[in-house]
Amino acid sequence: MSLETEHNEVLAPPGYRWPGGSRLAVTFLVAYEGWSDGKAPGIGPMGNPLPAGTVDTNALSWGNYGARRGIWRILKVLEKLDLHASIMVCGVLAERHPETIRAIAAGGHEIIAHSYAMDVLPVLLDERQERENIKRTTDLIESACGVRPIGWISPRLTPSANTGRLLAQAGYIWHGDTLADDLPSLARYGRDALVNIPFTMEVNDLPLAMRYGNPPSQMVDVFRTTLDALKRQEDETGKVDVTIHAHAFGRPAGIWTYEAIANIAKSEPDVFLGLRHEIATHFKSLFTPDASNSASPVRMGKHSPSANT
Repeated sequence: MSLETEHNEVLAPPGYRWPGGSRLAVTFLVAYEGWSDGKAPGIGPMGNPLPAGTVDTNALSWGNYGARRGIWRILKVLEKLDLHASIMVCGVLAERHPETIRAIAAGGHEIIAHSYAMDVLPVLLDERQERENIKRTTDLIESACGVRPIGWISPRLTPSANTGRLLAQAGYIWHGDTLADDLPSLARYGRDALVNIPFTMEVNDLPLAMRYGNPPSQMVDVFRTTLDALKRQEDETGKVDVTIHAHAFGRPAGIWTYEAIANIAKSEPDVFLGLRHEIATHFKSLFTPDASNSASPVRMGKHSPSANT
C-alpha cells in the first residue's frame, strides 16, 4: 500500500527552530495503552508466542498493570518533577477507567488519541471503519475528561493511506505517525491541513528493554549520548522523544530512568522542553493560509536536505 495520497507536504523551512527559538527539543511521552476484549499485547515478558488464536493471558496481565498502577506512578513522578508530558491514550481506557483520564487532564498533561485500542490499527481498516474509529476514540476521551484531543498517534505508528486526511477532516491539528524526518512538516488535504511531527524511537522503553532485553540503565545512556551528539551538530535542529509505557517502565524497575532523563534534560539551558501540541501550533503559525507562499510544497516522499538546516 502506498501512502502517497493526494496532498501536498510542506517541509520545515531552512533555519527552522523549535518554540522559543531553541535548536534542540526534548519531549516526554507516555503510552497509556489498552486492548479490546479478548485481545492481548503482542509483546510480553515471556517472549515466546502461543499458538494462533490463543489469548496470551500472561501478556494481558502484564498490560493491565498500566491502568492499575503504572499510570498513577508516572503521574506522581511528573508532578514531583514539575514536568508536563504528552500522554497517548487509547479510547478503551477512557471507557474503562475514566478516572485516570481525568487525572491526566487535571495534571495539565497533553492527551493524544491513540486509537480505540492497540489491536485497532488504522492500516487494517477500510475508510468507513477508520472514520468511525477516530470518532469513537475522540468522543470517549472527551466524554471522560472534557478535553477533546487535537493530536493523534496510531498504534505502532502504523497509519493507513487515509489516516492523515481523515484526522484533518475530524479537526485534528497534528499527528505523529511518521519516522521519515527529523523536523515537522505540514500536509494539506484541500482546505484541511495537518502538522506531521516525526517520532523518534531511540529512547523508548518497549524496544530497548522488552524487545531487545537491555537493562533500564541503557535508556539513560542512549538519551545522554544522543543529546550530546545533537549538541555537537551545531548547524542542525534536532529533537529527542523520551517514551515510556505505563505497563512497562511505569514499574519501579523502570520509572527511575524517566526521572533521571528528565533531570538531565532540565539541566540543559537551551533545550525546548514542551508538549507536542506546542510544536504543532508553533509550526503551523509559520505558514500563511496559503502555505505555498511561505515554503515550497513537495509531494510526499520527496525530500529537500536544505530544509533540515
